[in-house]
Amino acid sequence: MTETVLLVGGGGREHAVARALDASDADLYACAGNRNPGIAALAEGFDTLETTNPQAVVSYAEDVGATLAVVGPEGPLAAGVADALDDAGIYAFGPQEAEARIETDKAYQRRFMREYEIPGCPDFATFDEMEAACEYIDDYDGDLAVKPAGLTGGKGVRVIGDQVTTEEAKDYLRDSDYDRVVLEERLVGEEFTVQAFVANGDLRVTPAVQDHKRAYEGDEGPNTGGMGSYNDAALELPFMGEAAYREAVAVLEATVDALDGYKGVLYGQFMLTADGVKVVEFNARFGDPEAMNTLPVLNTDLLDVLVAAREGDFLPELSVAPKATVCKYAVPEGYPTDPKAGAKVEIDPENAGDALLFYASVDEREDGIYTTTSRAFAVVGVADTITEAEEIAEDALAVAGEEGLDVRHDIGKPELVQQRIDHVAALRGE
Repeated sequence: MTETVLLVGGGGREHAVARALDASDADLYACAGNRNPGIAALAEGFDTLETTNPQAVVSYAEDVGATLAVVGPEGPLAAGVADALDDAGIYAFGPQEAEARIETDKAYQRRFMREYEIPGCPDFATFDEMEAACEYIDDYDGDLAVKPAGLTGGKGVRVIGDQVTTEEAKDYLRDSDYDRVVLEERLVGEEFTVQAFVANGDLRVTPAVQDHKRAYEGDEGPNTGGMGSYNDAALELPFMGEAAYREAVAVLEATVDALDGYKGVLYGQFMLTADGVKVVEFNARFGDPEAMNTLPVLNTDLLDVLVAAREGDFLPELSVAPKATVCKYAVPEGYPTDPKAGAKVEIDPENAGDALLFYASVDEREDGIYTTTSRAFAVVGVADTITEAEEIAEDALAVAGEEGLDVRHDIGKPELVQQRIDHVAALRGE
């Protein structure tokens, strides 16, 4: 029978999911707080609603006769949308609220790792009094990462010795309204992510991806939701060997073994250090932008994964094309500190050349598409090498122009990739 799939969420990540499902025998419907024109063009129907309202999502799912649902962003997961869909008899590929705590509560995440002896856990301490946290900073022998325990859209972390001084970190805590924070040892190395499909105690992993959080070229500026990312034609990245990739997968396997009833995507953000692979954090959904790297090279029908998960079967073995991808986000000028909305988006699927175009947060008007104050769209090049994929992405960005837009053009360029390789070699004393 034809499955009717409801996609919850309206960002670039969800546009990538919609594109993957469009290649399958599924009737796709979508809902989000913002209307994504890319998703709307692929879906049978698109409803604008508050996706952190479980009943609103369930009502729409029932109206369209959904037989499956995919919950994209972390906000609806934290609000229990997957729970409500499951309770209504609509299988949600996404963890229920309790399991989503692996992302939504960083204090729980670290305690979970310690309790179940998950490999790669850094030294950490949790605090609900900011002055006590400041005293810990003063007493700690080394640099620390300061992390709010809850969701901050990837923008709440401050790293002493990298982004802030010790005094700035303490001021940050004292000026915040956080209820709880996690302080953990600063991890030095190269970050990468591995995303896994998980259901029925089973998992299937995808290639490693490297995201670029800093707003400006050369890894400068404030953290963002992610300015772009790349993967290689192999499972691992150029700066890491097969052993490091296997080490990261072993962490995900141990985590899935310890999580009871987890379903959806488990995203591990790792740091390759001089002492091996460490866990920066877990996310309970696809990464954004990393989904735009992995889903376009997935040969396996995404719908087959969803149906197997619902039916309690083993997940199908994943077939991944041996291709490199480079994803670059275009964001409104001044993002993330002082974004200026209202620039016209000149690129569309017809003039993007060989690149894939994924819309994120845009304002569709009668005379065209305009930027909002969040990331606007991403272009993705797919090729045999990272260099070729980067050139495809740049060709598409040339069509888009730079009026009112900021882009990290250095992502995926040979010079930056080589810097990553040299950094890891230096950490190993090579």
